[in-house]
Amino acid sequence: MMKNFLALVLIIVSGAVHAGISDLFKDENGSTNWQHLANWTSGSLIIILAIVIISLIVAHRHLRKSNRQLQNIRDQLEDRVIERTANLDRANQNLTDSNQLLGVEVKQHLETGLRLRSSESYINNILASMPLVLVSLDDKGLVTHWNPKAEELSGIAATSAIGKNLWSVYPEIVLTWEQVTKVIDEGETYTYPHRQRGIHFYDVTLFPLRGDEKQGVVILVNDVSKQKQAENMLVHNEKIASMTELASAMAHDINTPLQGMLLDLQSFQQLLSKQADSEVVGQQAVKMLKNLLSDASKRAETVASIVKNLLSFSRGRHEQQQLQQITVLLDNAIMLATDMLVLPGALQFNKIAIVKNYQPNLPLLNCYPIELQQVFLNIIRHACYALEEVSDLQSPQISISVSLEVDSLWVTLAHNGAVLSDEEQTTIFEPSLSVILPQRDVDSQKRLSFSNFIITDQHQGQMAVTSDAKQGTKFHIQLMLDSVS
Repeated sequence: MMKNFLALVLIIVSGAVHAGISDLFKDENGSTNWQHLANWTSGSLIIILAIVIISLIVAHRHLRKSNRQLQNIRDQLEDRVIERTANLDRANQNLTDSNQLLGVEVKQHLETGLRLRSSESYINNILASMPLVLVSLDDKGLVTHWNPKAEELSGIAATSAIGKNLWSVYPEIVLTWEQVTKVIDEGETYTYPHRQRGIHFYDVTLFPLRGDEKQGVVILVNDVSKQKQAENMLVHNEKIASMTELASAMAHDINTPLQGMLLDLQSFQQLLSKQADSEVVGQQAVKMLKNLLSDASKRAETVASIVKNLLSFSRGRHEQQQLQQITVLLDNAIMLATDMLVLPGALQFNKIAIVKNYQPNLPLLNCYPIELQQVFLNIIRHACYALEEVSDLQSPQISISVSLEVDSLWVTLAHNGAVLSDEEQTTIFEPSLSVILPQRDVDSQKRLSFSNFIITDQHQGQMAVTSDAKQGTKFHIQLMLDSVS
């Protein structure tokens, strides 16, 4: 528009145009018609003014449009600046938060490292103060740990042992590489006892050690010499206490045949004092003498058997185990009780009903028959005393049953005599206190510690008692078929 306006002005002011136009404003006389010129000039000016106004309006519109576009651009720029600023603020905040988290994490790592070092030191102190020998090996047999107790036992410093083959460092060790590899391969703990010079006892335990990639084994050597000595002393004391109980029981057992032998001797003396001249009386005397000597001989054999059992127990066992039918041992114990047991009261053993309930086809038991038979005799004796305590008992009875349960023989000896109190059930298998505490007088006839010792220690079985008014008293014995070796 501005260009058209300038072109129009140039046309107006140009000389040629001006010469042509000037002819238009002259009259017939050649004089200038000023009125007509003025009208034309004013009209031209109005047209030019209109054009200028239109140009200004158009320019104003373009300007407003440009301003609006410029405003939009400026608003967009401001929005972008705000957005960028917000993003930058968020990034700065995130960076600040990240720095703070990083600082916290670094602090935690430092604290964790400190705790790890403290734990490592604590664990090392524990391992160093352990009363056990602790040695660890890798899968090649190289020593990775050697605690002070190992140094003390072997006389080899840890610095000289770690990183070297165990058997080259300490060739005296009884452990073999095959045992180590077995533990590593199978991943199971293995323990074996070791005795050194007859007075030192050790329990050697191998633990499998597994890491992410490496494998190895931990060796613990525990000196149990004092424990073994204490156990041996305890067994010795229990044996001494059991000897008192056994001696008391044997005194009753021996007394009966001895009294019978004395009675036979007295009868023989009376017979000799009444000797007659007749031959018949002499023959009767010889016959009676034979009967007396035979009876005395049987009673003497009983005494010898009892004494033999007592001597065998006091000196230690030398006989071998034997395969025996347990029901035969029970029947023998009943026969011995018939011959040996003499109760101080009115009740006699032959007045007691013996009820047997033996399961058929029972397997043989590998046992020490004399000792096991003595156990059954002691329990029968205990039952007889309990039956005698009930003065108004009409039908005294002892029930004996034997059954096979899985891999064990179960023997139950029950009676309907006096029941045991809770305290008596607790202490019946403990040694008599008359040895440990001489001032305490305890009736050994009510104790079965010797029997319990034979069952649990000599035959690796179990023994228990239950007693109440409804069920009576029952002694339960479990004997493993393959436990004694």
